[in-house]
Amino acid sequence: MGDDSTTGDDLAQNDGQRFDRLPATDADRTVEGRVSREAVLDYFADRFGIPPETFDDHTFWEKGAGKIWIYAGTAPTPIEIEALGMTCLRTRQEHWKPTTDFAQRFGRHATECVIDLDRDAARRFAAGEDQERDWDGDWGYLIAAHEVAGEREPLGIGLFVHGELRSMVPKGRQREL
Repeated sequence: MGDDSTTGDDLAQNDGQRFDRLPATDADRTVEGRVSREAVLDYFADRFGIPPETFDDHTFWEKGAGKIWIYAGTAPTPIEIEALGMTCLRTRQEHWKPTTDFAQRFGRHATECVIDLDRDAARRFAAGEDQERDWDGDWGYLIAAHEVAGEREPLGIGLFVHGELRSMVPKGRQREL
């Protein structure tokens, strides 16, 4: 494991063909550019208000450059397999982007940056349509949700900029409801 004195030149390179568990903290980083579990948990807590303990029984992994996966359990690291759990976050870009799968699985734990949509807006969002919306919260990635049977049900990730909610639902998962 690395320590606080590890420089970028001393760090190993990412291997896009295998899963590597995220280091616990930045000080434990051994692969250049890899985020830590601590940073991922801080992001979900700061951006969406999801308590870190929500993920106590989960491990986080990177496969490829910044594609973070979440797995309910543990496995040896590194591990060369095609998939492990589900993708939850893209990190090696200017703004971290949660996945639709993550929003649908963990979005009900969110207390911040959730935009509640009425029936028509939820239908349009699920169909992949962008729409003008009033939102007094932070710009950026939001969890779009709709009330179903008295409960908030997360639909997916949206991007809110300049008064517009852009649906980030992948084309293959968009639905006309």
